[in-house]
Amino acid sequence: MAISTALLLIDIQNDYFHGGRMELAGAEEAARRAGELLERFRSAGRPVFHVRHVSLRPGATFFLPDTAGVEIHPLVQPQPGEQLITKHFPNSFRETDLLARLQGAAVDHLLVAGMMTHMCVDATVRASWDLGFECTVAQDACATRDLVFEDALIPAAQVHGAFLAAMRGTYAAVREAASCGVE
Repeated sequence: MAISTALLLIDIQNDYFHGGRMELAGAEEAARRAGELLERFRSAGRPVFHVRHVSLRPGATFFLPDTAGVEIHPLVQPQPGEQLITKHFPNSFRETDLLARLQGAAVDHLLVAGMMTHMCVDATVRASWDLGFECTVAQDACATRDLVFEDALIPAAQVHGAFLAAMRGTYAAVREAASCGVE
């Protein structure tokens, strides 16, 4: 049986960009790379799934309903006919119909790009593996932010690298976007 790959774009939303409520390091460049993948998938007629996070959590400060920040960034804006899944948790499968949609499209491999590497990308990739999907993460089409652990600042590049290193092997292949094929 041939492998059917879908592009899964996770939370590439305005609040993660300059002027947004949760600006990430390298968001613009990651979105450009994700946009390149999106164009390749569109040109090949391959399935594309956009995931958008809308925060319903009390005290949330970003991805608030009915704000410009919750909207998908223009570099990866969905076109008519492309799947859009709205989620309320880091894992894109939790309380959504993403699994049913992927199964309906006979997808067995996910090419993942998105934001934040350490949160929603990680949670979704691990859940994908648990559900039986093969995954590839386009490392340069993902972005994250600095974190603090105890009193130590962990720069975004180190957070990004640590989470990709943890995913690589068991949970996903990790590659640059330019080397990710449309299967």
